[in-house]
Amino acid sequence: MPVIKGDTVKVMRGDFKGHVGKVRSVDTKKGRLEIEGVIITKVDGKKVPRPVHASNVVITKLNLTDPWRRRKLEEGLPEEVKKEIEKEAEEQIREMEEEEIKEEVEEVEEEEVKEEEEEAEEAEEIKEKVAEGMEKGEEIKVKEEEVEETEEEIKEEKEKEIKKAKKRTVKKKEEAKDLKKEEDGE
Repeated sequence: MPVIKGDTVKVMRGDFKGHVGKVRSVDTKKGRLEIEGVIITKVDGKKVPRPVHASNVVITKLNLTDPWRRRKLEEGLPEEVKKEIEKEAEEQIREMEEEEIKEEVEEVEEEEVKEEEEEAEEAEEIKEKVAEGMEKGEEIKVKEEEVEETEEEIKEEKEKEIKKAKKRTVKKKEEAKDLKKEEDGE
């Protein structure tokens, strides 16, 4: 079987001999793989993936999410083994969907944190400008109501974004549950 993204492999030769990890990407022209956990530290301190030649690994667990690959694997096998392969494939597909949902939730949370930090920086800048203006003796009139209104608007926008993110998360979870129910029902 050719190695594809998502296969679990064990490195048999080289500096990372014995390391087991999932294949992140495959460079078919060079015959090299990027494997989770196979990283090196460059002189400037950056950590980068270390490509491993495909001939130096052995597949320990197949990624069965590809229908063509499953068909090729099932050729000439008894029905019991085919059913086991299909169950394993369904489980892997479910795991992939759950990972995608988690990644989406993490991305939304990261975006929300960034937005909150930016808004806090903007508020701090406004406070600094007001303080500078008052120190210089400039006549600046700042109404607390305007500041409070701005803060309330910011809070409302944050709450809307959080609600949207929660709705998306709930929807994805419901879809995953429905998919699981359909699979269990079959």
